[in-house]
Amino acid sequence: MTRLTSVSGSFSAHLVAARLHSEGIDVRLRGAVDGPYHLTVGDMARVDVFVPDDQLDDARLVMLATEVDQVLAAPREWAGPTARARRWLRWVALALLVMAVTAPLLRLVAG
Repeated sequence: MTRLTSVSGSFSAHLVAARLHSEGIDVRLRGAVDGPYHLTVGDMARVDVFVPDDQLDDARLVMLATEVDQVLAAPREWAGPTARARRWLRWVALALLVMAVTAPLLRLVAG
């Protein structure tokens, strides 16, 4: 087994392992994995990711492809308005509708 990379924290290590497993690569984690303290920063939280020697090139390619996908992903702003912004627009539309309906009624009552 050869060390592919090191990550900080058990959660990140399990994400990397899951990504490699999904591509058919065997993975072993060594270090602060599922320990009682769940450290997330510093050297005590380091987890080493090991892969078999014959799968090392494939694992490096998967890691590179994952990094490229993250860099080329569209920014969140491109996804459109958030639910909060859509809710605000609905309230504005409802208020305009209520004013459009009540304005003629008020003119009838006043006039």
